[in-house]
Amino acid sequence: MSQSVDKPTFAVSGRNPASDVGTAVPALRLRALHSSRLAPVTLNVAAGECIAIVGPSGSGKSLLLRQIADLDPGQGTAEVDGRDRTRMRGFEWRRQVVYCQAEAGWWDDAVAAHFADLDGARVIAQRLGLSAAKFDAQVLELSTGERQRLGLVRALLLKPRVLLLDEPTAALDEQATALVEQEWQRCMQQGTAIVLVTHNQEQAHRMGHRQFRMEAGKLEPL
Repeated sequence: MSQSVDKPTFAVSGRNPASDVGTAVPALRLRALHSSRLAPVTLNVAAGECIAIVGPSGSGKSLLLRQIADLDPGQGTAEVDGRDRTRMRGFEWRRQVVYCQAEAGWWDDAVAAHFADLDGARVIAQRLGLSAAKFDAQVLELSTGERQRLGLVRALLLKPRVLLLDEPTAALDEQATALVEQEWQRCMQQGTAIVLVTHNQEQAHRMGHRQFRMEAGKLEPL
């Protein structure tokens, strides 16, 4: 039997965290963030909020995430908790604003070599349906879905303020996807802001407090 995942709920009277943006500094603030292939994006994302972005392949969804993560050249401003990224070193920004790709990069043959905190990694991995034995494996022995979930574990261990998710469940079945979404809910309840890129319309509706569509490099609310 497949598991169902409820719409995320929050401690503040079940309110959408975005409703508090007027009275609190947003976790992520973008002002006219753009590049040659991305139209200017102005957006606030509250602590504990998930915005979901859908759109066809090649429309600019991943470009936006890479712009936010400061991985590609562009213009405009980005802030985390009111602090402009130009006042932070690149590695400092990317520890707070973590980009989680559909397929994470691996720089060693051994899975364990990618985790400084193996005990913490095992705890998160177990919640995602992965056994502790996966940390004794070689990367080439993992399935695509296992690599995808372990990439998420690496991102979550950084305890990011903002989590940028690029097709994070594309290789997962329904049960594994449900476990991953539950982990996102846990993060949001702890105040993490999430920008989720997905081709799954149902997932966008299920997880997103607000939904957007990217078309030809232009982001529009749904």
